[in-house]
Amino acid sequence: MSDDTHPLSIPSSLILALGMILGGWILGSEIRDVRLADRYVSVRGLAERIVKSDLAIWPLKFREAGNDLKATFAQSQQDRQVVLDFLAHQGIPKSDISVGQPNVTDLEANEYGSAKHPNRFIVEQVVSVRSTNVDLVAAAVQRTGELIARGVVISSSNYPPGSGSASYLFTGLNKIKPEMISEATRNARAAAEHFATDANSKLGTIRHASQEPFIIASADETTQAGPDQGGDQSAGSMMKKVRIVTEVEFYLGK
Repeated sequence: MSDDTHPLSIPSSLILALGMILGGWILGSEIRDVRLADRYVSVRGLAERIVKSDLAIWPLKFREAGNDLKATFAQSQQDRQVVLDFLAHQGIPKSDISVGQPNVTDLEANEYGSAKHPNRFIVEQVVSVRSTNVDLVAAAVQRTGELIARGVVISSSNYPPGSGSASYLFTGLNKIKPEMISEATRNARAAAEHFATDANSKLGTIRHASQEPFIIASADETTQAGPDQGGDQSAGSMMKKVRIVTEVEFYLGK
């Protein structure tokens, strides 16, 4: 009887079949991992704090106008002394006060201008208060009518920003950041656990986490500032609301 069967043909077929089975099992395992990886829930956690401002900035800008530069400047210097005396009377220490350089404008200095002005010269000065005693500054702001009674009118122009009114800022954000981030993350996990329970699933590890910028706003308004103390923080309000939102993705198991 002739023997046409090659000794290695059967083992080779078996090896090929086993390879196909093994390859299919590995492929199936990868697909299962991908599907499991897609089982996650995305939740948001919020943390808020009501805090009191710890810094007051109060620029007091005043001006005098006239046709005689020497007399106008002298009057501006008298106004400056009135402002300094007022601040001293309010208990604001000299170390919290700075005096800017006088700014003189000659309205007829433009060689191309031909218009006549009732007052040729304008002298402007700014006395600024920067204090961590926000209550003291707030009380002084309420008494600025005393300056008007003495002939000094505080400007409310936008240069410098907020002239004539105090800005109240909160500078202690870095001290409360870690605790607030932890609280927001705990709140996110609590929401995810509630979802997992309702879905008859088991909450797994964190897949991804991110946080929005910190927002500082007035405690009684919706006006907001930019990230991490940006913007004006609703500068006229002494009480602030600090807010942080985290977004966390958790894996879900069966």
